[in-house]
Amino acid sequence: MCLLFAIFVLLGPRAFIFFWWLLEPTRWGLTFQSAFVPVIGFLFLPWTTIMYVLVFPNGIEGLDWLWLAIGLAVDISSYGSSAYGNRGNSGNSDTWTTFDGV
Repeated sequence: MCLLFAIFVLLGPRAFIFFWWLLEPTRWGLTFQSAFVPVIGFLFLPWTTIMYVLVFPNGIEGLDWLWLAIGLAVDISSYGSSAYGNRGNSGNSDTWTTFDGV
């Protein structure tokens, strides 16, 4: 079990979504009526998608909204941290080359 958890930590939330969908396709089918929303969630908001599938079976009420907010905050922070990490990689004129040899 610890090895499985370590693999999911290393591969990220998208691998977790994929394997969870393989293990429990009926839960995913009950949560989402079409494949469009989970695919968009898989691509853009994986942590929010995981939290939504986790809390949906009993209905979303009370502290379930907190779990969804935490998932959304983790997704937004992951995009923000990658943007912050790449802040110095654009617009550097020393790395640009032209085709005319200048």
